[in-house]
Amino acid sequence: MTHAPATQISANPFDLFANWLSEAEKTEPNDPSAMALATVDENNMPNVRMVLLRGWENERFTFFTNHHSQKGRELSSHPHAALCLHWKSIRRQIRIQGTVIPTTDEEADRYFHARPRGSRIAAWASLQSEILDERATLLDRYLAYEKEFADQEIIPRPPHWSGFHVMPTRIEFWSEIEFRMHERRVFERDNNSSWKSFLLYP
Repeated sequence: MTHAPATQISANPFDLFANWLSEAEKTEPNDPSAMALATVDENNMPNVRMVLLRGWENERFTFFTNHHSQKGRELSSHPHAALCLHWKSIRRQIRIQGTVIPTTDEEADRYFHARPRGSRIAAWASLQSEILDERATLLDRYLAYEKEFADQEIIPRPPHWSGFHVMPTRIEFWSEIEFRMHERRVFERDNNSSWKSFLLYP
């Protein structure tokens, strides 16, 4: 039986996360920071979609979005989320559960102004998750905002466009092993402070 390479385990799961992400960045053909984000709506119906991880400092995972979008509304009403990063090239995935808090205006501004100009204009043009009658309407809105901001070097951040931090309470590191003998190592918060680690049957 072929086993996964031995991994040095740290008491802090973020050290292991950094190691795995670094490996994935060398092998994934596209967007190693892409992750599935799961939320629930007012009827407790789950929703999942792909977003991009934009930071994981200070023991939290950060992404940005329109707060008027479906995920933005759901996270504001139910501030809990699950994330999953899956890297087919290295046969690994990381599953994350935690509570959610908004980013600060300063954090949102810093990331927004680092985006390409066209993406900043699109943030104004898109009424994200609302019904769109036809594609031409969106393009017309984009052109209107492009004209409005034509003479502005700095495009302001829309007040409804910001981000969220997922504050993890549980992180699972999954490695594929032959014959479905996968390794599953879980880290859980102990009273929201230190981490405890254990293995699960595959």
